[in-house]
Amino acid sequence: MKRALILFLLSAFLIASCTSNTANASSDSPAQYIENKGSDTIVNLALAWAERYQAMHPDVRISVTGGGSGTGIAALINGTVDIANASRQIKEEEIAEAQSKDVNPMEHIIARDAIAVIVHPENPVSELTLQQISDIYSGKVTNWSEVGGEDRPIVKLSRETNSGTHVYFLETVLRLGEKENKTLFSMDTLLLPSSEGIIAEVRQNPNAIGYDGLGYVPDDLKMIAIAEEDGGAYVLPSIETVNDKSYPIARDLYMYTDGEPTGIVKEYLDWILSAEAQQIVAELGFVPVH
Repeated sequence: MKRALILFLLSAFLIASCTSNTANASSDSPAQYIENKGSDTIVNLALAWAERYQAMHPDVRISVTGGGSGTGIAALINGTVDIANASRQIKEEEIAEAQSKDVNPMEHIIARDAIAVIVHPENPVSELTLQQISDIYSGKVTNWSEVGGEDRPIVKLSRETNSGTHVYFLETVLRLGEKENKTLFSMDTLLLPSSEGIIAEVRQNPNAIGYDGLGYVPDDLKMIAIAEEDGGAYVLPSIETVNDKSYPIARDLYMYTDGEPTGIVKEYLDWILSAEAQQIVAELGFVPVH
């Protein structure tokens, strides 16, 4: 009888302990989770947003990773993320693939950006037209002396092909926004996997030319003033010149969801468009949407 009583009390204790541990584990776990992936241009902004939002909402966890716009959109199509970041618009073939899997990408413009063309500070070239930049990257112009610089070979740097910035630069600068234009990057263009990689290479190579989102360009590198055409005004990228549309290489930045967002994803996207979150956009060198 005594042994049975001891076993009963021990069992009751174990059950109570398990219940208590389960309750504690449950209370320690976040109630809501958002998976966010894609554009390397947006990743630092998305991380800053996530950090601020989680501080205000401790029950929410937001995972932010880069990998490129194409990677984020592919993840949305495959159903592995809640939000895909993209520095370009989704392509028609991506929409078709998504719809074949019952995914309906919905576009949200969350900020704007200027693409800065950058060189080493010792490079005497300060101004280029869009046509000159196209000629450089397509291989028609190979020496800085051909565009007013010193007699040095031009080292061309670009993001990799899965980057939305690469696609935008190809369509807007190399092809000058002309749909029938089939100009390509020359074969000797160095493709780098990140914005930081382009910054590092330009910093150490006086012959290099690269391009990057305005928010990534440090003070120790030189930005080129760009004219849309010969005889036009040469304009440096800034929040002001993006808003007044005088800088010719500027774009919207996007987040994509599967259909109309609901629940915590909708709450998060609504906050991203708030004055508080858009202030972070400006602080990081991007252009607020309002």
